[in-house]
Amino acid sequence: MEASQETPRTSGSTPGSSLRTRTGNGAPLESERGTTRIDDTVVTKVAGIAAREVRGVYDLGGGTARALGGVTQAVGLGDERTQGVSVEVGEREAAVDLTAVIEYGESIPQVSEQIRDNIVKRVEGITGLSVTEVNVTVNDLHFPGDDRPPAEEPRVS
Repeated sequence: MEASQETPRTSGSTPGSSLRTRTGNGAPLESERGTTRIDDTVVTKVAGIAAREVRGVYDLGGGTARALGGVTQAVGLGDERTQGVSVEVGEREAAVDLTAVIEYGESIPQVSEQIRDNIVKRVEGITGLSVTEVNVTVNDLHFPGDDRPPAEEPRVS
């Protein structure tokens, strides 16, 4: 069992009762009334949304993942919030790996650090888990005009 610290309950608590909380930011993931477990999918979605909030992030996932993601989303099976993100979630901690496409002209080190900061802030704030690491792989740059369809050329001259 994990080490816990005893924190007195606030108003409305029974005298002498206490709430066991995680060490760290004190999120009540385990109490006298039960335990809260957070599934990997929840952390994956939070991390994916947090990464997309960062200016300079064009998309997440490798080329193949983005292509397959587009197809699965078109038929209602995929969720772009989890594309390009994988996590390992323990009882008290989470680690995040993600693959990003950055807008051309942005500083990759700065955008990567902003991604890390935002993911840590969001995951820890929403789930109460401590984020031990966020590994960012930049696998592509997005250039202005890359997503425009090519001009149609006449098939017959």
